[in-house]
Amino acid sequence: MSITKKPIIWTISGSDCSGGAGIAADIKTGHGLGVEVCHLITANTVQNSQQLMSVNPVAVDILQQQVAVLISDKPPAVIKIGLLATLAQVQWLKSTLTQLKQQLPKLIVVYDPVGQASVGGSFNAFSLNDLTPLLQQIDVITPNLMEAKSLVATALPTQNSAELLAKSIYQNFAINSIIIKGGHSDDSKQCFDFCYHQLNQLNDEKQDNQDKNHQAISYQLSSKRLASNYSHGGGCSFATALASFLALGYLVRDAFTLAKAFINQGLTATQQVSTAQQHKYYGAFEQLAWPHSVAGSTNNFPHVIDEVNQKNQNLSAFKSLNLSADKLGLYPVIDSLYWLQRLLPLGLNIIQLRVKNAPLAELEQTIKEAIELAKDYNCRLFINDHWQLAIKHGAYGVHIGQEDLADADLAKIQQAGLRLGISTHGCYEFLLAQQLQPSYLAVGAIFPTKTKDMTGQIQGIENLRQLLALRSKIRTRQLSDHNDDTYIPVVAIGGINLKKASLVLETGVDSIAVVTAITEATHPELAVAKLKQLISLV
Repeated sequence: MSITKKPIIWTISGSDCSGGAGIAADIKTGHGLGVEVCHLITANTVQNSQQLMSVNPVAVDILQQQVAVLISDKPPAVIKIGLLATLAQVQWLKSTLTQLKQQLPKLIVVYDPVGQASVGGSFNAFSLNDLTPLLQQIDVITPNLMEAKSLVATALPTQNSAELLAKSIYQNFAINSIIIKGGHSDDSKQCFDFCYHQLNQLNDEKQDNQDKNHQAISYQLSSKRLASNYSHGGGCSFATALASFLALGYLVRDAFTLAKAFINQGLTATQQVSTAQQHKYYGAFEQLAWPHSVAGSTNNFPHVIDEVNQKNQNLSAFKSLNLSADKLGLYPVIDSLYWLQRLLPLGLNIIQLRVKNAPLAELEQTIKEAIELAKDYNCRLFINDHWQLAIKHGAYGVHIGQEDLADADLAKIQQAGLRLGISTHGCYEFLLAQQLQPSYLAVGAIFPTKTKDMTGQIQGIENLRQLLALRSKIRTRQLSDHNDDTYIPVVAIGGINLKKASLVLETGVDSIAVVTAITEATHPELAVAKLKQLISLV
């Protein structure tokens, strides 16, 4: 096993001598998730699982010396902040972050605003005015519901609304991402976590950034509330997990989803021992490794709450691809009738027609002719995005990208009997799309591609493998559909050529989609034959 250089995060927080929260939780979490952790201890606390007895601050000059010695040797990708014990530390940290961001333009700062100990008692007594200069240097903040309320100066119409609280926090401090944890809500069965995020702020997300107020997006996750006596340090672990995933290059939405899965995994692991105990022992949260599914189920992963899913929650599963024991195999994506005519005779199971920037009349005529051509072959022709025309002319299926999913009428697509494919980029979108039970899911871009700028959303082989583990069984299919597939087929797309195809296929993916590997090949038919042969050997 080869060891690669790990991203570095700094954690600036207190030491909990009982081992549950603070620095101990941060180190265990970071190491479990594959990052290197440097720690600056702001205070030594005297506490156990029952009470907080004292908080003993560390002098600012010592903290400054640690920053000075670390910055040249182990500069951070992300800094996670937890307990701050004195106003002097708050003021020092504000100035330090200002300087560090000048040196490290891509530095991300995550703040978990620790004020109250979970066993009772206060770590500090800062006013909102005290914290404001520091908060203006923060990129991501992770309060629970009570902490979020303390960050809002005026009472809101509905104080329990995570969305209103998050928007108010953004308006006051311009923090790029506000994640309000739902562990302290009143719901006894479900835990709801909310993220209010400004696009194009972290990890190179692509979006025009001229008017921030028009680029906010919300992500909401729900999970079954998990009762465990082993939750001490869960809040610290969530923030550090989030920081770790951001340091590893994940977008906020995916880091948010993975951090929640990490917490669910730890709580689930200790439910049995919690139930067996007769007394209410308050144990340390169990920081396990990378969050994973159990026996093919995504039960550690949250449910995505999204307008598209809420609108279509009563839809049954879309028709399957009727593969039986056959593999979906090679999936060419082409942009013209010329390429369709060349590829249809080659015995492919599936082809996608993706026509961009054509006049409407020309586009419709192309789609109409393509559908007619495909009827003479045993090939599943999917039309990219233009679902109205696909319905009108009786296409086999339609492929919808994430940017067009909200505007597509999925009910009409299903009523017309069309199959549905959905593009996904990372675990958040994968879970969201899977909940719609489409005919297949596409994951991309696996590698950088010539056909589309996917900056910030390159998945890579390892992430593809992790997404495949999140597939859940399809519970319902239309009665007329007698296919026995238990999982939605997954197609890998983006930058895949003959040299890279073997690495992709080794993940167990059902299909590989290619564009230039065929259309820019010297001998396209030969390229198809070689790719098909490679797939058949897996």
